Amino acid sequence: MNQDNKQEMFPLVDEEGNIIGAATRGECHNGSKLLHPVVHLHVFNSKGELYLQKRPVWKDIQPGKWDTAVGGHVDLGESVEQALRREVREELGITDFNPQQVTHYVFESTRERELVFTYKTVYDGAIQPSDELDGGRFWSVDEIRANLGKQVFTPNFEGEVEKVLPLG
Repeated sequence: MNQDNKQEMFPLVDEEGNIIGAATRGECHNGSKLLHPVVHLHVFNSKGELYLQKRPVWKDIQPGKWDTAVGGHVDLGESVEQALRREVREELGITDFNPQQVTHYVFESTRERELVFTYKTVYDGAIQPSDELDGGRFWSVDEIRANLGKQVFTPNFEGEVEKVLPLG
């Protein structure tokens, strides 16, 4: 069975994104609340639907839930832009896209604190989810709205979706 590499090294950052140290994935996800950077990409098609990935049951955070199309950690020695392009290629097989930065914010759960850099793009090409994911699909705004608050989506996605989608 797949599992996350708990020895993978992440940069530790302050709330402005300045690197102040380093720690392993295991140390960042054990409740220590060590602030580490991540990237998210919301992928829309030209019909306004939003692609979501299904998190595999073996993930250490939010297994089995629907989440942002791409989400991943910034590796030690990597820029946010480099991490975004690497994660999009690894998770969805997309190499040609034009990301627009939406926001950045601190997300905190009982297990971790992340400095999240959020982007969006419109993409109508082929999407090939990797084995890091349990598949994915495009969702309409109405489908997303109908499932909010029902434990279908990750808390990260639910907190972020209003910044990229008109849900009103």
